[in-house]
Amino acid sequence: MTPVSVYPLLESVDSPADLRRLPESSLVSLADELRDFLIQSVAKTGGHFSANLGTVELTVALHYVFNTPEDRLVWDVGHQSYPHKILTGRRARMGSLRRKCGLAGFPKRCESPYDTFGVGHSSTSISAAQGMAIAAAATGSPRKTVAVIGDGAMTAGMAFEALNHAGHLKTDMLVVLNDNEMSISPNVGALSSYLTRLLTGPLYSTVREGGKRILSHMPHGMWEMAKRAEEHAKGLVTPGTLFEELGFNYFGPIDGHDLPTLVQTLRNLRDLKGPRLLHVITRKGKGYKLAETEPVTYHGVGTFDPTRGIAAAKAGGGPTYTQVFGDWLCDMAAADPRLMGITPAMREGSGLVEFSERFPERYFDVGIAEQHALTLAAGMACDGLKPVVAIYSTFLQRAYDQLIHDVAIQNLPVLFAVDRAGLVGPDGPTHAGSFDLSYLRCLPNLVVMAPADENECRQMLYTGFQLDQPSVVRYPRGKGPGVAPVETMQALPIGRAERRRQGRGTALLAFGALVPVAEAVGERIDATVVNMRFVKPLDVDTVLALADTHERLVTLEDNAIAGGAGSAVNECLAAHGRTPRVLNLGLPDRFLDHGERGELLAECGLDVAGVLAALEAP
Repeated sequence: MTPVSVYPLLESVDSPADLRRLPESSLVSLADELRDFLIQSVAKTGGHFSANLGTVELTVALHYVFNTPEDRLVWDVGHQSYPHKILTGRRARMGSLRRKCGLAGFPKRCESPYDTFGVGHSSTSISAAQGMAIAAAATGSPRKTVAVIGDGAMTAGMAFEALNHAGHLKTDMLVVLNDNEMSISPNVGALSSYLTRLLTGPLYSTVREGGKRILSHMPHGMWEMAKRAEEHAKGLVTPGTLFEELGFNYFGPIDGHDLPTLVQTLRNLRDLKGPRLLHVITRKGKGYKLAETEPVTYHGVGTFDPTRGIAAAKAGGGPTYTQVFGDWLCDMAAADPRLMGITPAMREGSGLVEFSERFPERYFDVGIAEQHALTLAAGMACDGLKPVVAIYSTFLQRAYDQLIHDVAIQNLPVLFAVDRAGLVGPDGPTHAGSFDLSYLRCLPNLVVMAPADENECRQMLYTGFQLDQPSVVRYPRGKGPGVAPVETMQALPIGRAERRRQGRGTALLAFGALVPVAEAVGERIDATVVNMRFVKPLDVDTVLALADTHERLVTLEDNAIAGGAGSAVNECLAAHGRTPRVLNLGLPDRFLDHGERGELLAECGLDVAGVLAALEAP
């Protein structure tokens, strides 16, 4: 007897072409199956959850109306792209999501022709889609271009830069604003849906274009009066005046879970010309009550039982580095009223929840605006405050100019708590903090520190906060070796390393998270082990002393070898005429795919077995 399929419609869709062959009346049932499949799938793999649940109907409608992949569909960030992956031939592989050699957690060009643009950082979709639309026009291609932006990505200046440029060029493209709790959200109802269907329909477009032609032959004052009258009339019932002023024809808002309205609206907009923006209201976590109630908690999840939801975290095992930072921040804020906490939309991820609740007037979430975060901090520091910027390593890259020009050149006392340094695992190369030591140590005035354990992280944060110059403490995701933070805070001597083991022959100079690996290797081969602590200023005296007493120096870091901490040691040795054998171990000169952090460290030869193998190689 053939078993009855749980997902009969979904299993008939192996590509958007299959989807487009379905009758429109079956789309609601398909969306229901897709949502349930998504819940069951992510429960087994973990990943981004609540935002993806909110884009099920929108994804079905977009692939149903547009001729993808010929028509270009560009997703922003990728937190909302799992339904897209499922409908574009990857349903059977969703069990490998974010696992080594499996599907990426974000759109990735080499993974599927339907992934038109690789993403990881937010707010790039409109710029990329505009470039594709310009390419279509330049080559005479009739293909359509759609950018889907949301999940907070419209808080970034880059999105508005792209809107401004596209509106100026009159680029033929559609921007879908997936609004799931942004401040511009109006109430969604039948009236607004009706107005949008009216505004996108052929009658309105004909009348509007005909009116333009008639008014173009009249005096300029009549034209301006009619144009402003239209804008003001639409502004009474829609929040689209801003987008209209940027040069876009604004439509919406509409209910992003109303499939018939979505399909009809997208059909109407598909055949219009010029820059258009459709405002769609969705609900994060739609269809899974726990995620609807707590969308932030369910934004990114590990594996869980979908019938019970995310289990409460078990106590024990020590705090993560992020928790160490969050505790230190509250303690330091209680001791010094000058401390201000700044984050670019990463309150939960960076450990600022308790700080934001205890010190709300000193907490600043600037949205996805890393450049603004740094210059805001610089302005605070100019007038006597002590800002602490909590930021992921990969996101600090987006504000490099501000780091140089607004902070470092002016030598301002801003402390950067750089989380997710080194390999972060399942989020892949877009989120790995592989380059921070390389791009930080070349800047004058910065002090750059890398803690070996949890207590050292707390003391380094205190050390950096006391300085009258910019400083960085960079630490990895997750837990450390289990050294309990000491409540009493004491500044470390700047630029001084710590010798943890005395051996002979080989000296292991380890930076940050690789100190425990170096200690394990040192025990095996009777090597000297040094916790370098400071990448800048480097402990020159210790490096030279090791060079004079050891045959070989080995540097270990979870950063790119090119230009990293090992390079600093090499430069020091060369400048002082020392010529011991040197081996630099770190991340290779390639982007590393997603996988668990331990798997990736082993792939790079940065686990104990890998380091031992490198030392034994001829």
